[in-house]
Amino acid sequence: MGRAEEYLNQIPMWTRKKNSLEDVRDVLDVMGAPDRDIPAIHVAGTNGKGSVCAFLTSILKEAGYKTGTFISPHLIEVRERFLINGAMVDEAVFEDGFGIVLEASRKMMEKGYCHPTFFEFLFLMAMVIFKKQDVDVMVLETGMGGRLDTTNVLEHPCACVITSISLDHTKYLGDTLEEIAGEKAGIIKPGVPLIFDNNEPQVSNILEGCAFRRGAARYPVGMDDFRVVHIGGDGLEISARMRDEARMKLQIPFEALYQAENAMLAVRTLDVLRSGGKCSRKGSRVPGHGPVGAARCITWNIGDRQIAMGILKTVWPGRMEQVVPGIYLDGAHNPGGIRAFLQTAKEVSKRLDKQPYLLFAAVSDKDYRDMEAQLSAGIPWKCIGVVHINSDRGISSEILAKEFEETAGCPVVPFEDTRTAVRDMRKRSRDGVLFCVGSLYLIGEIKAVLNEIGVEHT
Repeated sequence: MGRAEEYLNQIPMWTRKKNSLEDVRDVLDVMGAPDRDIPAIHVAGTNGKGSVCAFLTSILKEAGYKTGTFISPHLIEVRERFLINGAMVDEAVFEDGFGIVLEASRKMMEKGYCHPTFFEFLFLMAMVIFKKQDVDVMVLETGMGGRLDTTNVLEHPCACVITSISLDHTKYLGDTLEEIAGEKAGIIKPGVPLIFDNNEPQVSNILEGCAFRRGAARYPVGMDDFRVVHIGGDGLEISARMRDEARMKLQIPFEALYQAENAMLAVRTLDVLRSGGKCSRKGSRVPGHGPVGAARCITWNIGDRQIAMGILKTVWPGRMEQVVPGIYLDGAHNPGGIRAFLQTAKEVSKRLDKQPYLLFAAVSDKDYRDMEAQLSAGIPWKCIGVVHINSDRGISSEILAKEFEETAGCPVVPFEDTRTAVRDMRKRSRDGVLFCVGSLYLIGEIKAVLNEIGVEHT
């Protein structure tokens, strides 16, 4: 573990107070306001944010734009949150960005400012790294919510994207879909196009109203904007409706049905931008060329073929990912995500004609009872394993097992660590298919275990 990661891991131990956006802005300004020079696409929502960011990144890379992507959380190591053209930044770049933010933070603390929180520190690092790497465009995922999220210091992104919204983080964002939608809508900026998931009417009404009041053009994306043509082990094929009503065939390299909606949000975003969207940048470049002068605009030169190839080449781990034959990892970690997961898990089990097995874990601030109820009712599992993940927030395997034992109608096996759980459930599901779901922490731990025991995975 390097100096930067060791320091970052200690931050939650001695700073828990979130700074105001104004204070974060002040730190950015001390570092030369790196965010102001780079066009950005800002992505919020409950489920699908990371997938939309991955699709956007892959398309932009295919079109020749050097793209910096900031995502959360990470699965195994913190550097995963900082991507250049979809690849994790190297250790030297990471350490350099850390050093710059650490120095700026110490200067601000001498003036009476609080130390940045873990997420704030990482966001500040992303802005520094992307500036120093001279990216053409940034794709930024919110951490939680939108209105008060650290990423919302962005003053004028090129586009705002809001993915599907469901009940999650209710302690902080509100107890109703309308309240949560209001928080997510906080990223909407005057005059900046809004592309949003249009499948929940009460959510859409909130987003539409906020965008109207701020003079932002609205581009809803719903189930009627695409048609699933084929589902198979190699992914999905959809027929996508573009803004000019033309149809585009897209090959999505994921089996999860929910990825069709996420891909459509990314496609619609870039379709809107290439149809006239421009974004100011000092010394902006045309892809494949050097800087073309001050105060120019980036022009979105993205063709249909580049969109299709970008979608096809998208890589996004832990979202209905088959890591080894017969083992799928999915990061669904709230009731809305579980509903989407079940839809695909049923299809996969049916297509493979194999008995389904489940390995589940959850953290205490999620509605694990709702998730377990849906999982019990949704699929006739052959066996369910539950495990306590290595986190203070992890729910004990005994508690998880008790809930399932009352509703699942199949054997339920508790495990105290992920390594044991993976070994045991692999043996039990040898002739079936094993789905692992409930927490991104679980997905990261499983990937780490597979690496440790020398199992090659995708």
